[in-house]
Amino acid sequence: MPAYETVIGLEVHTQLMTHSKIFCSCSTKFGAAPNSNTCPVCEGMPGVLPVLNKQVVEFAIRAGLATGCAIANQSIFARKNYFYPDLPKAYQISQYELPIAEHGWIDITVGGVHKRIGLTRIHIEEDAGKLLHEYPGEPAGKFSYVDFNRCGTPLLEIVSEPDMRSPEEAKEYLITLKNILEYLEVSDCNMEEGSLRCDANVSLRPVGAEKFGTKVEIKNMNSFRNVQRALEYEVERQTLMLESGQIIAQETRLWDADRGMTFSMRSKEEAHDYRYFPDPDLLPVNVSDDWIERVKRELPELATAKRQRFVSEYGLPEYDAEVLTASKHLANYFEECVRLFPQAKTVSNWVMGDIMRELNAQNADIRNCPVTPAHLAAMLKLMDAGTISGKIAKTVFDEMYASGKMPDEVVKEKGLVQISDESALEGIIASVIAANPNSVQEYRSGKAKAFGFFVGQVMKATQGKANPQVVNTLLKQKLDAA
Repeated sequence: MPAYETVIGLEVHTQLMTHSKIFCSCSTKFGAAPNSNTCPVCEGMPGVLPVLNKQVVEFAIRAGLATGCAIANQSIFARKNYFYPDLPKAYQISQYELPIAEHGWIDITVGGVHKRIGLTRIHIEEDAGKLLHEYPGEPAGKFSYVDFNRCGTPLLEIVSEPDMRSPEEAKEYLITLKNILEYLEVSDCNMEEGSLRCDANVSLRPVGAEKFGTKVEIKNMNSFRNVQRALEYEVERQTLMLESGQIIAQETRLWDADRGMTFSMRSKEEAHDYRYFPDPDLLPVNVSDDWIERVKRELPELATAKRQRFVSEYGLPEYDAEVLTASKHLANYFEECVRLFPQAKTVSNWVMGDIMRELNAQNADIRNCPVTPAHLAAMLKLMDAGTISGKIAKTVFDEMYASGKMPDEVVKEKGLVQISDESALEGIIASVIAANPNSVQEYRSGKAKAFGFFVGQVMKATQGKANPQVVNTLLKQKLDAA
Protein backbone atom coordinates (compact mmCIF):
# COMPACT_ATOMS: atom_id res chain seq x y z
CA MET A 1 0.00 0.00 0.00
CA PRO A 2 1.29 3.52 -0.77
CA ALA A 3 2.35 5.54 2.24
CA TYR A 4 1.14 8.83 0.80
CA GLU A 5 -2.07 10.04 -0.80
CA THR A 6 -1.96 12.48 -3.72
CA VAL A 7 -4.12 15.59 -3.56
CA ILE A 8 -4.65 17.60 -6.75
CA GLY A 9 -6.64 20.71 -7.56
CA LEU A 10 -6.71 22.45 -10.93
CA GLU A 11 -7.13 26.07 -11.98
CA VAL A 12 -8.20 26.33 -15.61
CA HIS A 13 -8.31 29.53 -17.64
CA THR A 14 -10.36 29.35 -20.82
CA GLN A 15 -10.71 32.12 -23.38
CA LEU A 16 -14.32 32.92 -24.23
CA MET A 17 -15.37 32.78 -27.86
CA THR A 18 -16.48 36.41 -28.19
CA HIS A 19 -15.67 38.58 -31.19
CA SER A 20 -14.59 41.53 -29.04
CA LYS A 21 -12.74 41.93 -25.77
CA ILE A 22 -14.30 42.08 -22.33
CA PHE A 23 -14.18 45.84 -21.76
CA CYS A 24 -13.66 47.32 -25.24
CA SER A 25 -14.51 46.67 -28.89
CA CYS A 26 -11.07 45.41 -29.95
CA SER A 27 -10.99 42.09 -31.81
CA THR A 28 -10.04 38.87 -30.05
CA LYS A 29 -8.87 37.23 -33.29
CA PHE A 30 -5.75 35.10 -32.85
CA GLY A 31 -2.65 35.62 -34.98
CA ALA A 32 -2.93 39.36 -35.68
CA ALA A 33 0.23 41.45 -35.95
CA PRO A 34 1.63 42.41 -32.52
CA ASN A 35 -0.21 45.29 -30.84
CA SER A 36 -2.69 45.67 -33.71
CA ASN A 37 -5.78 44.58 -31.73
CA THR A 38 -5.41 47.26 -29.07
CA CYS A 39 -6.91 50.57 -27.98
CA PRO A 40 -6.49 52.99 -25.04
CA VAL A 41 -8.85 50.86 -22.90
CA CYS A 42 -6.99 47.55 -23.15
CA GLU A 43 -3.63 49.38 -23.09
CA GLY A 44 -4.57 50.94 -19.75
CA MET A 45 -4.23 54.57 -20.76
CA PRO A 46 -5.13 57.15 -18.08
CA GLY A 47 -8.73 58.32 -18.00
CA VAL A 48 -10.31 55.51 -20.01
CA LEU A 49 -13.40 53.67 -18.80
CA PRO A 50 -14.17 49.96 -19.30
CA VAL A 51 -17.59 48.84 -20.62
CA LEU A 52 -18.59 45.23 -19.85
CA ASN A 53 -19.29 42.87 -22.76
CA LYS A 54 -22.71 41.32 -22.01
CA GLN A 55 -21.88 38.18 -24.02
CA VAL A 56 -19.10 37.40 -21.54
CA VAL A 57 -21.60 37.30 -18.69
CA GLU A 58 -23.98 35.13 -20.73
CA PHE A 59 -21.19 32.64 -21.48
CA ALA A 60 -20.22 32.54 -17.79
CA ILE A 61 -23.83 31.80 -16.80
CA ARG A 62 -23.97 29.07 -19.44
CA ALA A 63 -20.77 27.42 -18.15
CA GLY A 64 -21.93 27.70 -14.54
CA LEU A 65 -25.31 26.11 -15.19
CA ALA A 66 -23.79 23.26 -17.22
CA THR A 67 -21.50 22.38 -14.30
CA GLY A 68 -24.16 22.51 -11.58
CA CYS A 69 -23.06 25.85 -10.12
CA ALA A 70 -25.24 28.34 -8.30
CA ILE A 71 -25.37 31.56 -10.33
CA ALA A 72 -25.01 34.74 -8.27
CA ASN A 73 -27.71 37.35 -8.79
CA GLN A 74 -25.06 39.94 -8.07
CA SER A 75 -21.33 39.71 -8.64
CA ILE A 76 -18.65 42.38 -8.65
CA PHE A 77 -15.40 43.02 -10.43
CA ALA A 78 -12.24 43.62 -8.43
CA ARG A 79 -8.80 44.96 -9.18
CA LYS A 80 -6.05 42.41 -8.63
CA ASN A 81 -2.95 44.54 -8.17
CA TYR A 82 0.49 43.37 -9.21
CA PHE A 83 3.24 44.69 -11.44
CA TYR A 84 4.46 42.80 -14.49
CA PRO A 85 5.51 44.13 -17.91
CA ASP A 86 2.62 42.46 -19.75
CA LEU A 87 0.03 44.16 -17.50
CA PRO A 88 -0.17 47.79 -18.66
CA LYS A 89 -2.58 48.98 -15.93
CA ALA A 90 -0.51 47.30 -13.19
CA TYR A 91 -3.74 45.57 -12.13
CA GLN A 92 -5.96 42.88 -13.62
CA ILE A 93 -9.73 43.20 -13.58
CA SER A 94 -11.04 39.96 -12.11
CA GLN A 95 -13.59 38.75 -9.54
CA TYR A 96 -12.72 37.93 -5.96
CA GLU A 97 -15.27 38.01 -3.15
CA LEU A 98 -18.42 37.70 -5.27
CA PRO A 99 -17.82 35.51 -8.35
CA ILE A 100 -20.44 34.82 -11.00
CA ALA A 101 -20.78 31.09 -10.15
CA GLU A 102 -19.90 28.78 -7.23
CA HIS A 103 -20.23 25.25 -5.84
CA GLY A 104 -20.60 23.12 -8.96
CA TRP A 105 -19.18 19.78 -10.04
CA ILE A 106 -17.83 17.73 -12.93
CA ASP A 107 -18.38 13.97 -13.09
CA ILE A 108 -15.54 11.82 -14.41
CA THR A 109 -14.89 8.12 -14.96
CA VAL A 110 -11.43 6.59 -14.55
CA GLY A 111 -10.87 2.84 -14.79
CA GLY A 112 -14.61 2.22 -14.70
CA VAL A 113 -14.98 4.14 -11.42
CA HIS A 114 -17.27 7.17 -11.41
CA LYS A 115 -16.30 10.18 -9.33
CA ARG A 116 -17.60 13.71 -8.78
CA ILE A 117 -15.03 16.53 -8.69
CA GLY A 118 -16.24 19.67 -6.94
CA LEU A 119 -15.90 23.14 -8.40
CA THR A 120 -15.09 25.91 -5.95
CA ARG A 121 -15.94 28.77 -8.29
CA ILE A 122 -16.10 30.11 -11.81
CA HIS A 123 -15.24 33.75 -12.24
CA ILE A 124 -14.72 36.23 -15.06
CA GLU A 125 -11.49 38.09 -15.66
CA GLU A 126 -9.40 39.74 -18.35
CA ASP A 127 -6.21 38.30 -19.80
CA ALA A 128 -2.83 40.00 -19.69
CA GLY A 129 -0.50 40.58 -22.64
CA LYS A 130 2.28 38.31 -23.84
CA LEU A 131 6.02 38.66 -23.43
CA LEU A 132 8.15 37.66 -26.42
CA HIS A 133 11.74 36.90 -25.48
CA GLU A 134 12.69 36.17 -29.09
CA TYR A 135 11.60 38.18 -32.11
CA PRO A 136 12.41 37.68 -35.82
CA GLY A 137 15.39 39.73 -36.93
CA GLU A 138 16.52 40.55 -33.41
CA PRO A 139 19.33 38.90 -31.41
CA ALA A 140 17.93 36.21 -29.11
CA GLY A 141 18.02 37.02 -25.42
CA LYS A 142 18.98 40.67 -25.83
CA PHE A 143 15.51 42.18 -25.55
CA SER A 144 12.02 41.19 -24.44
CA TYR A 145 9.03 42.51 -26.34
CA VAL A 146 5.44 42.96 -25.22
CA ASP A 147 2.44 42.15 -27.38
CA PHE A 148 -0.72 43.66 -25.86
CA ASN A 149 -3.14 41.95 -28.26
CA ARG A 150 -4.30 39.54 -25.55
CA CYS A 151 -4.85 42.31 -22.99
CA GLY A 152 -8.55 42.42 -22.21
CA THR A 153 -9.33 39.08 -23.82
CA PRO A 154 -12.22 37.59 -21.78
CA LEU A 155 -11.44 34.56 -19.64
CA LEU A 156 -13.24 32.24 -17.30
CA GLU A 157 -11.18 30.89 -14.43
CA ILE A 158 -12.58 27.55 -13.30
CA VAL A 159 -11.23 26.43 -9.92
CA SER A 160 -11.71 22.86 -8.75
CA GLU A 161 -11.79 21.53 -5.23
CA PRO A 162 -8.71 19.46 -4.26
CA ASP A 163 -10.70 16.30 -5.02
CA MET A 164 -8.44 14.53 -7.52
CA ARG A 165 -6.27 11.74 -6.22
CA SER A 166 -4.17 10.82 -9.25
CA PRO A 167 -2.72 12.34 -12.43
CA GLU A 168 -5.12 10.14 -14.42
CA GLU A 169 -8.09 11.75 -12.68
CA ALA A 170 -6.70 15.21 -13.40
CA LYS A 171 -6.33 14.41 -17.08
CA GLU A 172 -9.86 13.00 -17.29
CA TYR A 173 -11.22 16.06 -15.48
CA LEU A 174 -9.61 18.34 -18.07
CA ILE A 175 -10.88 16.27 -20.99
CA THR A 176 -14.41 16.33 -19.55
CA LEU A 177 -14.28 20.08 -18.84
CA LYS A 178 -13.01 20.81 -22.36
CA ASN A 179 -15.81 18.67 -23.76
CA ILE A 180 -18.43 20.66 -21.79
CA LEU A 181 -17.04 24.04 -22.87
CA GLU A 182 -16.93 22.98 -26.52
CA TYR A 183 -20.50 21.63 -26.44
CA LEU A 184 -21.63 24.93 -24.88
CA GLU A 185 -19.79 26.83 -27.65
CA VAL A 186 -18.34 29.27 -25.13
CA SER A 187 -14.69 28.46 -25.97
CA ASP A 188 -12.76 26.70 -28.71
CA CYS A 189 -10.38 25.33 -26.00
CA ASN A 190 -7.39 25.48 -28.36
CA MET A 191 -4.42 24.86 -26.07
CA GLU A 192 -1.90 25.66 -28.81
CA GLU A 193 -3.34 29.17 -29.16
CA GLY A 194 -3.66 29.66 -25.40
CA SER A 195 -7.46 29.35 -25.32
CA LEU A 196 -7.21 26.76 -22.55
CA ARG A 197 -4.50 26.93 -19.90
CA CYS A 198 -4.12 24.93 -16.75
CA ASP A 199 -2.21 25.34 -13.49
CA ALA A 200 -2.08 22.39 -11.11
CA ASN A 201 -1.75 22.38 -7.33
CA VAL A 202 -0.40 19.11 -5.98
CA SER A 203 0.52 17.91 -2.51
CA LEU A 204 1.03 14.64 -0.68
CA ARG A 205 -0.18 13.58 2.75
CA PRO A 206 0.11 10.35 4.73
CA VAL A 207 -2.67 7.90 3.89
CA GLY A 208 -5.52 8.44 6.35
CA ALA A 209 -4.45 11.98 7.30
CA GLU A 210 -6.96 14.82 7.02
CA LYS A 211 -4.56 17.75 6.90
CA PHE A 212 -3.21 18.61 3.46
CA GLY A 213 0.51 18.56 2.76
CA THR A 214 2.53 21.48 1.42
CA LYS A 215 1.12 22.61 -1.90
CA VAL A 216 3.25 23.02 -5.02
CA GLU A 217 1.89 24.83 -8.08
CA ILE A 218 2.90 23.64 -11.56
CA LYS A 219 2.68 25.88 -14.63
CA ASN A 220 3.54 25.72 -18.34
CA MET A 221 1.61 22.57 -19.26
CA ASN A 222 0.37 22.88 -22.85
CA SER A 223 -1.49 19.58 -23.36
CA PHE A 224 -3.55 17.09 -21.38
CA ARG A 225 -0.77 14.55 -21.77
CA ASN A 226 1.77 17.02 -20.35
CA VAL A 227 -0.52 17.76 -17.41
CA GLN A 228 -0.53 14.05 -16.59
CA ARG A 229 3.23 13.72 -17.13
CA ALA A 230 4.02 16.76 -15.01
CA LEU A 231 1.84 15.54 -12.16
CA GLU A 232 3.32 12.04 -12.33
CA TYR A 233 6.82 13.51 -12.11
CA GLU A 234 5.89 15.84 -9.26
CA VAL A 235 4.19 13.07 -7.25
CA GLU A 236 7.31 10.92 -7.62
CA ARG A 237 9.60 13.86 -6.70
CA GLN A 238 7.63 14.72 -3.57
CA THR A 239 7.36 11.06 -2.55
CA LEU A 240 11.13 10.58 -2.72
CA MET A 241 11.70 13.78 -0.73
CA LEU A 242 9.27 12.81 2.02
CA GLU A 243 10.64 9.27 2.24
CA SER A 244 14.14 10.68 2.71
CA GLY A 245 13.01 13.09 5.43
CA GLN A 246 13.19 16.28 3.36
CA ILE A 247 10.71 19.15 3.63
CA ILE A 248 8.55 20.12 0.65
CA ALA A 249 8.86 23.82 -0.14
CA GLN A 250 5.76 25.79 -1.08
CA GLU A 251 6.67 27.08 -4.51
CA THR A 252 5.72 27.50 -8.13
CA ARG A 253 7.43 25.11 -10.53
CA LEU A 254 7.57 25.02 -14.33
CA TRP A 255 7.16 21.89 -16.42
CA ASP A 256 9.87 21.16 -18.98
CA ALA A 257 8.32 18.76 -21.49
CA ASP A 258 11.61 18.09 -23.29
CA ARG A 259 13.39 17.00 -20.13
CA GLY A 260 10.28 15.46 -18.57
CA MET A 261 10.72 17.25 -15.24
CA THR A 262 9.61 20.25 -13.21
CA PHE A 263 11.99 22.90 -11.92
CA SER A 264 11.60 25.71 -9.41
CA MET A 265 10.37 29.05 -10.72
CA ARG A 266 9.81 31.01 -7.51
CA SER A 267 9.03 30.45 -3.85
CA LYS A 268 5.48 31.12 -2.81
CA GLU A 269 4.31 32.69 0.42
CA GLU A 270 1.19 31.51 2.20
CA ALA A 271 -0.87 34.04 0.25
CA HIS A 272 -0.16 36.77 -2.28
CA ASP A 273 -1.15 40.27 -1.20
CA TYR A 274 -2.87 41.37 -4.38
CA ARG A 275 -4.73 44.12 -2.50
CA TYR A 276 -8.04 43.23 -4.10
CA PHE A 277 -10.68 45.95 -3.98
CA PRO A 278 -13.91 46.53 -5.95
CA ASP A 279 -13.23 48.19 -9.29
CA PRO A 280 -14.62 51.74 -9.00
CA ASP A 281 -15.16 52.00 -12.77
CA LEU A 282 -17.47 48.98 -13.06
CA LEU A 283 -20.95 48.60 -11.59
CA PRO A 284 -22.01 45.36 -9.90
CA VAL A 285 -23.25 42.73 -12.37
CA ASN A 286 -26.93 42.04 -11.74
CA VAL A 287 -28.21 38.75 -13.15
CA SER A 288 -31.97 38.29 -12.91
CA ASP A 289 -33.65 34.95 -12.30
CA ASP A 290 -35.38 35.35 -15.67
CA TRP A 291 -31.99 35.67 -17.39
CA ILE A 292 -30.73 32.54 -15.64
CA GLU A 293 -33.87 30.60 -16.57
CA ARG A 294 -33.64 31.67 -20.21
CA VAL A 295 -30.01 30.52 -20.45
CA LYS A 296 -30.94 27.25 -18.75
CA ARG A 297 -33.71 26.61 -21.30
CA GLU A 298 -31.31 27.31 -24.16
CA LEU A 299 -28.51 25.01 -22.97
CA PRO A 300 -27.56 22.54 -25.70
CA GLU A 301 -27.55 18.78 -25.28
CA LEU A 302 -24.27 17.95 -23.57
CA ALA A 303 -22.06 14.94 -24.21
CA THR A 304 -23.42 12.79 -21.36
CA ALA A 305 -27.03 13.15 -22.53
CA LYS A 306 -26.04 12.72 -26.16
CA ARG A 307 -24.09 9.57 -25.32
CA GLN A 308 -27.13 8.05 -23.62
CA ARG A 309 -29.34 9.02 -26.57
CA PHE A 310 -26.97 7.46 -29.10
CA VAL A 311 -27.32 4.16 -27.23
CA SER A 312 -31.11 4.30 -26.81
CA GLU A 313 -32.08 5.94 -30.11
CA TYR A 314 -29.52 4.45 -32.49
CA GLY A 315 -28.82 1.17 -30.69
CA LEU A 316 -25.07 1.82 -30.61
CA PRO A 317 -22.75 0.07 -28.16
CA GLU A 318 -21.69 2.30 -25.27
CA TYR A 319 -18.12 2.34 -26.57
CA ASP A 320 -19.22 3.70 -29.95
CA ALA A 321 -21.39 6.33 -28.30
CA GLU A 322 -18.52 7.44 -26.06
CA VAL A 323 -16.09 7.82 -28.97
CA LEU A 324 -18.59 9.63 -31.21
CA THR A 325 -19.61 12.13 -28.53
CA ALA A 326 -16.07 12.97 -27.42
CA SER A 327 -16.29 15.88 -29.85
CA LYS A 328 -19.43 17.88 -30.58
CA HIS A 329 -18.37 18.27 -34.20
CA LEU A 330 -17.81 14.51 -34.56
CA ALA A 331 -21.21 13.80 -33.02
CA ASN A 332 -22.85 16.25 -35.44
CA TYR A 333 -21.03 14.63 -38.36
CA PHE A 334 -22.27 11.19 -37.32
CA GLU A 335 -25.88 12.33 -36.92
CA GLU A 336 -25.90 14.03 -40.32
CA CYS A 337 -24.59 10.81 -41.90
CA VAL A 338 -27.32 8.80 -40.17
CA ARG A 339 -29.96 11.27 -41.36
CA LEU A 340 -28.81 10.65 -44.94
CA PHE A 341 -28.22 6.90 -44.49
CA PRO A 342 -30.25 5.57 -41.55
CA GLN A 343 -28.10 2.59 -40.61
CA ALA A 344 -26.38 3.88 -37.47
CA LYS A 345 -23.99 0.99 -36.74
CA THR A 346 -22.73 0.90 -40.33
CA VAL A 347 -22.11 4.65 -40.21
CA SER A 348 -20.44 4.33 -36.81
CA ASN A 349 -18.05 1.66 -38.10
CA TRP A 350 -16.92 3.85 -40.99
CA VAL A 351 -16.62 7.03 -38.91
CA MET A 352 -14.71 5.33 -36.09
CA GLY A 353 -12.61 3.32 -38.55
CA ASP A 354 -11.63 4.87 -41.86
CA ILE A 355 -12.61 8.47 -41.11
CA MET A 356 -10.81 8.63 -37.74
CA ARG A 357 -7.80 6.76 -39.12
CA GLU A 358 -7.25 9.39 -41.82
CA LEU A 359 -7.92 12.33 -39.51
CA ASN A 360 -5.54 11.02 -36.85
CA ALA A 361 -2.83 10.35 -39.44
CA GLN A 362 -3.01 13.97 -40.55
CA ASN A 363 -3.75 15.41 -37.10
CA ALA A 364 -6.85 16.94 -38.68
CA ASP A 365 -10.27 17.91 -37.33
CA ILE A 366 -13.55 16.41 -38.53
CA ARG A 367 -14.60 19.91 -39.64
CA ASN A 368 -11.84 19.81 -42.25
CA CYS A 369 -12.59 16.27 -43.46
CA PRO A 370 -12.83 16.14 -47.28
CA VAL A 371 -15.30 13.25 -46.98
CA THR A 372 -18.48 15.05 -45.96
CA PRO A 373 -21.59 13.30 -44.60
CA ALA A 374 -23.03 13.55 -48.13
CA HIS A 375 -19.95 11.74 -49.51
CA LEU A 376 -20.06 8.95 -46.93
CA ALA A 377 -23.82 8.44 -47.11
CA ALA A 378 -23.74 8.27 -50.92
CA MET A 379 -20.99 5.64 -50.79
CA LEU A 380 -22.88 3.56 -48.24
CA LYS A 381 -25.97 3.71 -50.44
CA LEU A 382 -23.92 2.30 -53.34
CA MET A 383 -22.82 -0.55 -51.08
CA ASP A 384 -26.35 -1.16 -49.85
CA ALA A 385 -27.63 -1.31 -53.43
CA GLY A 386 -24.94 -3.82 -54.39
CA THR A 387 -23.34 -1.42 -56.85
CA ILE A 388 -19.99 -1.73 -55.07
CA SER A 389 -18.66 -4.29 -52.61
CA GLY A 390 -17.17 -3.59 -49.21
CA LYS A 391 -13.70 -4.11 -50.64
CA ILE A 392 -14.33 -1.73 -53.52
CA ALA A 393 -15.75 0.78 -51.03
CA LYS A 394 -12.32 1.00 -49.39
CA THR A 395 -10.82 2.05 -52.73
CA VAL A 396 -13.66 4.52 -53.32
CA PHE A 397 -13.20 5.99 -49.83
CA ASP A 398 -9.48 6.51 -50.29
CA GLU A 399 -10.07 8.29 -53.60
CA MET A 400 -12.84 10.45 -52.09
CA TYR A 401 -10.58 11.45 -49.22
CA ALA A 402 -7.73 12.31 -51.58
CA SER A 403 -9.74 14.14 -54.24
CA GLY A 404 -12.99 15.24 -52.64
CA LYS A 405 -14.96 13.65 -55.50
CA MET A 406 -18.37 12.09 -54.94
CA PRO A 407 -18.42 8.27 -54.85
CA ASP A 408 -20.47 7.75 -58.03
CA GLU A 409 -17.94 9.86 -59.90
CA VAL A 410 -15.06 7.77 -58.53
CA VAL A 411 -16.84 4.51 -59.40
CA LYS A 412 -17.52 5.70 -62.95
CA GLU A 413 -13.99 7.03 -63.57
CA LYS A 414 -12.25 3.90 -62.27
CA GLY A 415 -14.76 1.34 -63.50
CA LEU A 416 -15.43 -0.03 -60.04
CA VAL A 417 -19.01 -1.24 -60.49
CA GLN A 418 -19.53 -4.56 -58.73
CA ILE A 419 -20.20 -7.60 -60.93
CA SER A 420 -23.40 -9.30 -59.77
CA ASP A 421 -24.53 -10.81 -63.07
CA GLU A 422 -24.59 -14.58 -62.53
CA SER A 423 -24.02 -15.46 -66.18
CA ALA A 424 -20.89 -13.28 -66.29
CA LEU A 425 -19.56 -14.80 -63.06
CA GLU A 426 -20.36 -18.41 -64.00
CA GLY A 427 -17.86 -18.33 -66.86
CA ILE A 428 -15.11 -16.94 -64.63
CA ILE A 429 -15.87 -19.50 -61.90
CA ALA A 430 -15.82 -22.36 -64.39
CA SER A 431 -12.38 -21.22 -65.63
CA VAL A 432 -11.01 -21.00 -62.08
CA ILE A 433 -12.29 -24.48 -61.19
CA ALA A 434 -10.90 -25.97 -64.39
CA ALA A 435 -7.49 -24.42 -63.73
CA ASN A 436 -7.21 -25.87 -60.21
CA PRO A 437 -8.18 -29.57 -60.19
CA ASN A 438 -6.03 -30.34 -57.15
CA SER A 439 -7.84 -27.72 -55.09
CA VAL A 440 -11.15 -29.18 -56.25
CA GLN A 441 -10.10 -32.56 -54.86
CA GLU A 442 -9.00 -30.93 -51.59
CA TYR A 443 -12.36 -29.22 -51.18
CA ARG A 444 -14.30 -32.38 -51.93
CA SER A 445 -12.17 -34.30 -49.46
CA GLY A 446 -13.30 -31.97 -46.69
CA LYS A 447 -10.61 -29.28 -46.61
CA ALA A 448 -12.72 -26.15 -46.02
CA LYS A 449 -9.79 -23.79 -46.63
CA ALA A 450 -9.86 -24.74 -50.30
CA PHE A 451 -13.16 -22.90 -50.68
CA GLY A 452 -11.52 -19.65 -49.55
CA PHE A 453 -8.81 -20.24 -52.15
CA PHE A 454 -11.41 -20.37 -54.93
CA VAL A 455 -13.13 -17.20 -53.68
CA GLY A 456 -9.79 -15.43 -53.72
CA GLN A 457 -9.03 -16.60 -57.27
CA VAL A 458 -12.40 -15.37 -58.55
CA MET A 459 -11.94 -11.99 -56.84
CA LYS A 460 -8.46 -11.76 -58.31
CA ALA A 461 -9.77 -12.56 -61.78
CA THR A 462 -12.41 -9.82 -61.47
CA GLN A 463 -10.03 -7.31 -59.85
CA GLY A 464 -12.14 -7.39 -56.71
CA LYS A 465 -15.32 -6.40 -58.52
CA ALA A 466 -17.26 -9.64 -58.12
CA ASN A 467 -20.17 -9.64 -55.69
CA PRO A 468 -18.89 -11.86 -52.84
CA GLN A 469 -22.34 -13.24 -51.95
CA VAL A 470 -23.06 -14.24 -55.54
CA VAL A 471 -19.57 -15.74 -55.89
CA ASN A 472 -20.02 -17.82 -52.72
CA THR A 473 -23.38 -19.15 -53.85
CA LEU A 474 -22.25 -20.04 -57.39
CA LEU A 475 -18.96 -21.57 -56.24
CA LYS A 476 -20.68 -23.80 -53.73
CA GLN A 477 -23.13 -24.99 -56.39
CA LYS A 478 -20.36 -25.79 -58.85
CA LEU A 479 -17.99 -27.44 -56.38
CA ASP A 480 -20.70 -29.52 -54.74
CA ALA A 481 -22.01 -30.73 -58.09
CA ALA A 482 -21.21 -34.37 -58.74
